Amino acid sequence: MNSQNIAFAASDQPEAQSALRRLTKRYGNCIPEEADVVVALGGDGFVLHMLHEHMALGTPIYGMNRGSVGFMMNPYEEDTLTERLNRAQGAKLYPLRMTATTDYGETHEALAINEVALLRQARHTAKIKILVDGVQRMEEMICDGVLVATPAGSTAYNLSAAGPIIPLSGEVLALTPISAFRPRRWRGALLPSTATVEFHIGDAEFRCVSATADFHEVRSIRRVTVSEDRSIALTLLFDPEHNLEERIIKEQFEP
Repeated sequence: MNSQNIAFAASDQPEAQSALRRLTKRYGNCIPEEADVVVALGGDGFVLHMLHEHMALGTPIYGMNRGSVGFMMNPYEEDTLTERLNRAQGAKLYPLRMTATTDYGETHEALAINEVALLRQARHTAKIKILVDGVQRMEEMICDGVLVATPAGSTAYNLSAAGPIIPLSGEVLALTPISAFRPRRWRGALLPSTATVEFHIGDAEFRCVSATADFHEVRSIRRVTVSEDRSIALTLLFDPEHNLEERIIKEQFEP
């Protein structure tokens, strides 16, 4: 991409704030509404926050790692930033749309770039019925929870829950149980990206469950539907030698 107008944003971490001061002094800093690209300085959580914050603008996000893991980030380097932005390759991400209905009949909508996760709120295990495209696929799962992950989010919470890593080009979603007690041997499913997944909470008054779409949590839910929203396309930029597709493949061979 040919990028001239850069908007810098940084997490609250001292390393990120220090980098922000140096980079804005060197390259300037425009407002996001006038930017060709937003350069996010922080970790994976911060770049995820930036993707959400600038979703309506559709401005590409280029992350430079000033955090810890940095899976979704590029290496930090100040001197060649303009050249790197001009060479950067974009990865298209499509969010999940969550619609959650609570015990009180309230309906909440939220978008998730990584995953939508259902989790028990208290000591009692959750009882969850699962439907895919209107067809009941599991009458009752007794568990700590369940999640639906995008390919970009498959290396995050989904991977920690022993879910599969999905290439960006796979056009599938991961449906992954979280500490399932029954059925004990079910390890989840891969679903087409066009699928609509519906969860119904059993004994909801006694076995309270919350639903989280990235940062947005809804508590005491009774029903949740999740589907990919292709009307929204987000662009995350990477150096050609550190592109996200390669990282996702590489992650599957890590010891």
